[in-house]
Amino acid sequence: MIRRPLLRTLVVVSLGASCTTSFAALGVNRDDSPLQLNFQATWVGQQQRAFDAAYSGPKSLRPERARSYSLTQTTYVGWRPWRGGEWHLNVEAAKGVPFSGLQGLGGFTNGELARTSGADLTVYRARLFWRQTIDVGGSTEQVERAPNRFGGERQSRRLVFTAGNLSTIDIFDDNRFSHDPRTQFLNWSIYTHGAYDFAADARGYSWGAALEYFHDAWVIRAGRFLQPRVSNGLVLNRQFRRFYGDQIELEHAHRVFDAPGKLRLLGFRGVVNGGNYQEALDTAAGGVPVLEGTTRRRDKHGLGVSLEQSVTDDIGVFLRASWNSAGAETFAFTEIDRSFSGGVAVGGSRWGRARDTLGVGFARNGLDTSHRRFLEAGGLGFFLGDGRLSYGTEQIVELYYAWTIADGVVVSPHAQRIVNPGYNRDRGPVNFLGVRVHLDM
Repeated sequence: MIRRPLLRTLVVVSLGASCTTSFAALGVNRDDSPLQLNFQATWVGQQQRAFDAAYSGPKSLRPERARSYSLTQTTYVGWRPWRGGEWHLNVEAAKGVPFSGLQGLGGFTNGELARTSGADLTVYRARLFWRQTIDVGGSTEQVERAPNRFGGERQSRRLVFTAGNLSTIDIFDDNRFSHDPRTQFLNWSIYTHGAYDFAADARGYSWGAALEYFHDAWVIRAGRFLQPRVSNGLVLNRQFRRFYGDQIELEHAHRVFDAPGKLRLLGFRGVVNGGNYQEALDTAAGGVPVLEGTTRRRDKHGLGVSLEQSVTDDIGVFLRASWNSAGAETFAFTEIDRSFSGGVAVGGSRWGRARDTLGVGFARNGLDTSHRRFLEAGGLGFFLGDGRLSYGTEQIVELYYAWTIADGVVVSPHAQRIVNPGYNRDRGPVNFLGVRVHLDM
């Protein structure tokens, strides 16, 4: 089950490499070229060890030994028609088999597995967006070309407008040391704010717009994106005046003992057509609560604080804390209402492997009181439902080693340990081992 997707990855990468080499011969991807073509493929294989469970429910992480995998392949096409203007299209193919049907955890173990994952390879448009940068002054900075970003000079004071089909967290909650599950930490509650129920379809993408203003060390950004029609659904709700996800973020770059860092404060609000845990409890009147029948227009808001800080040239640390009001059921991300996470990334120059990275991260996730009581009474959320619950915070530790074996080829053995999976002290702890293969060109 795992070897076949890896073989297909290598075949597709070989084809992608040939295409990329051919385009490079025509001048695509040069710094002065108006065209850009990149390709990535990421395969993740994981094994869950058997663990003790006093009981299991319809949406529990199954306690027996199991395997999971994911495969994603993305082709990035960019066009720069004029100075500061960029168009980007991403065509993606994905497949995967999650543990227990992607149920039973708050912090899931693989950020590459979407809620629509299945054993059949699906091709779809992941992104189609326009970005316009308007320089307004300040010092000049040099930017390297990367997928979905043209390189060149820009000013430290500028306006950036982005609109189209993309992911909310392409713009918000960036973090140098933990943001991309294809190359860094895999766990959902470590690569972004666990309690950030950001607007997205079941694959993690949406339609919307954001405006950013950069003023030297300061950045302020705000954006609005479409919500799904139903909780964690694939179809987006086009009634953008009634149902939407708003966010605003303030960022400040600083230096501590001449080492760079950034601090971000995020506020978000989601207006959704969703259910409510407390209303379900009140309606059940001591019986088993259900979210069906409580659906209406609801407001859910929250906060996030994020820090990234270099310690030396090859050591960096990060911390995140997030909270949401649980005013509506989990709607577009995962069942986490409180989260604190962090970690350290160490470059391999200390042991003669300058292009390698060792990462150690943690997360501590929790639930709002009404959400907890809903599960204790036997209610079923989108991801959780053990039938009953002996509540405890979900505690996660993740370790990975990114081993660069050639240009654009990184193999990353990784391990995770989750205590109180799904916030249940009657289940676990559970251990996961795996490997990730990432190819980029």
